[in-house]
Amino acid sequence: MLLGVMLSTALVAIDATVIATAVPSVVAELGGFSQFPWLFSAYLLAQAVTVPVFGKLADVFGRKPVMLVGIGLFLVGSVLCGAAWSMESLIVFRAVQGLGAGAVQPMSMTIIGDVYSVAERAKVQGYVASVWGVSSVVGPTLGGVFSEYTSWRWIFYINIPLCLVAAAAIGWRFDEQRGRRTGQDGDEPGRKRRAPLDLLGASVLTVALTLLVLGVLEGGQAWPWASVPGVGVLVADALLLGVFVLVERRAADPVVPLHLLRRRLIVTTSAASACIGAVLLALTSYVPTFVQVSLGAGPLVAGFALAALTIGWPISASQSGRVYLRVGMRTTAVVGAVVVLGGCALLLPLGSSSSVLAVAGASFAIGLGMGLTAAPTLIAAQAAVGWGERGVVTGLSMFARSAGSAVGIAVFGAVVNASLGGRSAEGAGVAPGELADAVHLVFLGVLALAVVLLVAVVLMPKDRPAPRSSGQPDPDGDLQAST
Repeated sequence: MLLGVMLSTALVAIDATVIATAVPSVVAELGGFSQFPWLFSAYLLAQAVTVPVFGKLADVFGRKPVMLVGIGLFLVGSVLCGAAWSMESLIVFRAVQGLGAGAVQPMSMTIIGDVYSVAERAKVQGYVASVWGVSSVVGPTLGGVFSEYTSWRWIFYINIPLCLVAAAAIGWRFDEQRGRRTGQDGDEPGRKRRAPLDLLGASVLTVALTLLVLGVLEGGQAWPWASVPGVGVLVADALLLGVFVLVERRAADPVVPLHLLRRRLIVTTSAASACIGAVLLALTSYVPTFVQVSLGAGPLVAGFALAALTIGWPISASQSGRVYLRVGMRTTAVVGAVVVLGGCALLLPLGSSSSVLAVAGASFAIGLGMGLTAAPTLIAAQAAVGWGERGVVTGLSMFARSAGSAVGIAVFGAVVNASLGGRSAEGAGVAPGELADAVHLVFLGVLALAVVLLVAVVLMPKDRPAPRSSGQPDPDGDLQAST
């Protein structure tokens, strides 16, 4: 069963990094440098808005069928991306991939939360972290190899065998009943919570997030900021978000349960997830391009520079379980956030005369901090609820990360496009120094997000170093206060 979860995680992990090193090659064939942030935003938007839906479906129908549907969607999306004929078609097909990732990523973590106790997850987290470690090397390297020696299209076709093996492992080896027994909270999935799915809420949220990303990313490009479209899109988005809140209050089984947002632990860990997602995608999107264009390195070298980030993450994540069992989840997350802040500060001196090693070193430090922050915040949220809400809580955390990533990459894309002006339209005429200055603005934004991340984890409720077993949710929604 664990093998199937690890393979499923590998799907999302590899896809998160493999396309970053291929951006220059994709743009060279399909054009549209100013549109390339949509390759990430479309994927993340589809993932973000479907994560809560799949989390809800998992609490009603079980984890296995949702996971298998997600793997199937990811497979179809990968095949279509490999066959894309234009930047627009590739963006659409990336959204199909995102639909699959919206099920795969939260279900992987939910299954682990079902089958293993909080203490056991300290060990299992190391296994899952190893997947990110391998993927962090394999992903950028494959992207660089395929871009440099064959075709960028193979970065998507490589997902086909992984999808097939992961689906087989989950289908044959995962015992759904084991996860239900481990919960021990009396919530019997499949017999309760049969209220109609909140399709209206999911639809409103989808349109609202899409308008937000559209307004931020296209403002100053497709239309002036101070224009009817520029202002109208953002106003419409604000109104739709208000409508979404009203819909969720009246829904029998809301896609985003608003009552969870009254718990300090859920709010702080979700805010931390959003910051983590935004920082990760900002660096994933712009570090490889910065290394190739500003520093003159090839796709392979750019891939290794990005791999430093995703290598540092699993190294610390594999040890985070031991740390939070000793000192508590909040303390572990705070230490990680401080390391992230330090790594982001190291990005600021980078310029067109910097070395690739300097970029890799800063990325590695950020990755180390992320590994100490991401796992404890998610596990803390999972430990606060029982089986019947664990899928929703996990989905909410993944939704926050995906939404943070989607909005973050849109904001940073708008900043870079505005800095480069018309020269960003097709990626032509951009001098290394100009791109370095534009990406420096992204690094400043990443530093600001690191500060917000630190504040969020500091505000988490205190918890005892020795966590409870996974079947004992805190009735107040927070971890037990330390004595």
